[in-house]
Amino acid sequence: MTTPAAVPRPASPVSAAASAAASPAASAVASAVASHRPERTRIFHARAITTLAGPQTQALAVLAGRIVATGGLAELSAAFPTADRIDLGDGHVVPGFHDAHCHPSCLAETKLRLHLGSGDTSVPPRERIAAAVAATPPGGWVTAEGYDPRADPEGRLDRAALDALAPGRPVVVIHFSCHMAVANSPALELAGFRDGDPAPAGGDLGRDATGRLDGWIYERAWFDEWYRAVGEPEFLPSHGIEDLVEPLAEVCADLHATGITSWCDALVTPKELRLYQLASERGRLTARVGMLLWYRYLDELRRAGLRAGFGDEWVRVVGVKLMADGALAGGTCLCSRPYRAETGGDNGIQVMGDEELAATVEAAHAAGLRVGVHANGDLAVGKVLDAIERARALHPRNTVNHRIEHCSMVDDALVERIRRSGVTPVPFGSFVHGHGAKLVGYYGDERAEQVCAHRTLLDAGITVAGSSDYPAGPLNPLLAVQTMVTRRTADGRVLGADQRLTVAQALEVYTAGSAHATGESHLKGRLAPGMLADFVVLGASPFDTDPDGISEIPVHSTWVGGRRVWSAQT
Repeated sequence: MTTPAAVPRPASPVSAAASAAASPAASAVASAVASHRPERTRIFHARAITTLAGPQTQALAVLAGRIVATGGLAELSAAFPTADRIDLGDGHVVPGFHDAHCHPSCLAETKLRLHLGSGDTSVPPRERIAAAVAATPPGGWVTAEGYDPRADPEGRLDRAALDALAPGRPVVVIHFSCHMAVANSPALELAGFRDGDPAPAGGDLGRDATGRLDGWIYERAWFDEWYRAVGEPEFLPSHGIEDLVEPLAEVCADLHATGITSWCDALVTPKELRLYQLASERGRLTARVGMLLWYRYLDELRRAGLRAGFGDEWVRVVGVKLMADGALAGGTCLCSRPYRAETGGDNGIQVMGDEELAATVEAAHAAGLRVGVHANGDLAVGKVLDAIERARALHPRNTVNHRIEHCSMVDDALVERIRRSGVTPVPFGSFVHGHGAKLVGYYGDERAEQVCAHRTLLDAGITVAGSSDYPAGPLNPLLAVQTMVTRRTADGRVLGADQRLTVAQALEVYTAGSAHATGESHLKGRLAPGMLADFVVLGASPFDTDPDGISEIPVHSTWVGGRRVWSAQT
């Protein structure tokens, strides 16, 4: 157990409240407001406010959705005598959590499908799938998500089991990692997979003892069906954008309930981009959203001349998503040393070949776009760095910070290359807690203890972002903070004690670090003059809480742009 970091004492004077109110940032905000509509300054005050921009304080002055000053309540009241006051009670305020890699738009569709990881999980998957089949009109698709074969009491689903559950109609059950799925015979036929087919490049097809397809589709074999290119008919039936606006609003509320104010949706298509735009236009988008567009749409971005950061404070293009290898907790990541992979082989899957990866990274980089390349295993991380280093050498004018999504396994040489290349790693926040036993089972103790090497990366001077990969991993940012501080698994084991962080460092990873990853350090991640007034009110101080209990701290309310978007009382 680590000792919580000391809490900085509150500053007695406001950090020049009057001058802060007249600062260029505050003046810009005031001018913008004056040109549109009158708006009063509001002072938010609480027992304690951790700004991550200086000493702890008690009050924030907010105008037009931005912070114009921080300090003590008396000092800010004197500096802004006509301001409205909002009492946040005995709560502890921290900057709003920013999940730099999750999949909320996918969750909007999930709300209209069967999710095997939610609801009454005491009912076996087969029984729940059978009920969904019975409720679906004849000939209709059945799509289930969130399946964990290692937690299935009746054993791993396969083609034969799904054929028996749904004779003559297509069924696809998606693994919780989203990197693989199992399909029945009609669905395999619609995808174009037949028993004698070889595995496609960058993917694999599961087979039984006789060589017949067993229904499992891995990595690119699956992704190329799920996310087909522009103009190709969809493989899985999906709902219209109009039908997804309200489910997306529900997803916003779910994430706000954990204190999340911003996220980066780490794999979107033009459909999800339009969904976010429509939800924003209708006032149903209450979070700030960045997006990584799937690389198959790169040409469309380049033709439109869109660069990283296109958009506004609510919806923006962060960059392009690529995939170098498979899943960490799904046992398909590409490592320099062999292991018993989920496919039955002695290593994971390289999803994009070296030449395709290098060419795609270069094309995005040359166009002024950020790449976010999924790479878990150390061998995959090295290949991504090869591509980024080459692109930077060929086109040095683009200085945007590229990202390595997950960056789960690194060594000292890779860490130094990450530092030199200005790459932002985006490791899992709470995978050690949520999937610790799986990690040990796949990779052994030594590698599992160094997975998600937050401490090593920070000690090298690298800015690190926080992410859940939800729904593939646990969502709760406070659980991520707890996991980064304790490295304790769900079954109580400490996995990699030398990678533990202080509470302050863990909070910074999930706020300012994530803002850096999306190119928004100038807007969010800290509570300081000129920054967006995005914050969360916690029921207790994470600094004063037993580290193993941080995830149990209640969220009282969540605020975006100084507007309450969620409250535990409503």
